[in-house]
Amino acid sequence: MKDAPSLDDVMLFLAVADAGTLGGAAALTGASQPTLSRRMTELERQLGQRLFQRGAQRYALTAEGRQLAEEMRGLRAQASRLARWTAQEGPVRVRITAGLWTSRYIARGLARVWSPQDAWLPEFAASNADLDIARRAADIGIRNRRPEQPWLAGRRTVRLSYAAYGRGPQVQGYVTLPPGAASTPSERWLRATHPEEIVTHASDARLALDLALGGVARIVMPCFAGDAEPGLMRLSEPIDALSHDEWLVAHHDARHDPPVRAALDALHGLLTAPERRGTTA
Repeated sequence: MKDAPSLDDVMLFLAVADAGTLGGAAALTGASQPTLSRRMTELERQLGQRLFQRGAQRYALTAEGRQLAEEMRGLRAQASRLARWTAQEGPVRVRITAGLWTSRYIARGLARVWSPQDAWLPEFAASNADLDIARRAADIGIRNRRPEQPWLAGRRTVRLSYAAYGRGPQVQGYVTLPPGAASTPSERWLRATHPEEIVTHASDARLALDLALGGVARIVMPCFAGDAEPGLMRLSEPIDALSHDEWLVAHHDARHDPPVRAALDALHGLLTAPERRGTTA
């Protein structure tokens, strides 16, 4: 069984392949020409392949060398990303995913729990779908149920309530997301209980809110968002079928990283503020 070459040697190989000469590769990498010559000879021995046609001035790739360079093409990009990450200064970016209403609430209140001097920097992905925290598509998720996967940790925040909102009691019918869109509990509830009262659709929740503000229809939304929206009034009692606990979710391992831990603590404080508790959740 052949020994696997080191990534350092593969990166040196790519430098020689790019430069075409040991001198050019030495200028790119800082390694001496004798060192490069020795490492390329050792790499060929390990692989059992001749990678270069050596001339007086040039190191030209053989067919095998061109194939290896093509296979390792993505390594350059990864090495460049690693170099940028290593050289970065300032706070660590923590990606947070939540539905639109919660994302807007956090964005508007973030200054109460975060400052540019903190060790973490929030990045938001407003989405009704659960981004894959296990594969680190997001660092922190804010969800409407306790996580069931053993690799995820959850921390309860508050119990949220929902109600119907509109410009006034004269407004009849509802606006909701179209069939086939990433569904929400309120959208499913409307279709199950009031299908004949759905008068129009909007491609996203923000547009649905604008239609409600324009007096076109009612909208079902969390009480913490609807009660705080100028121009809307609550037109129903809290809807028991939609009430649910809210959970902060993170990967079991990542939650111990200092930036993620700081973000979790800050978000928990913001999400459990008095205006998000009880029926005014």
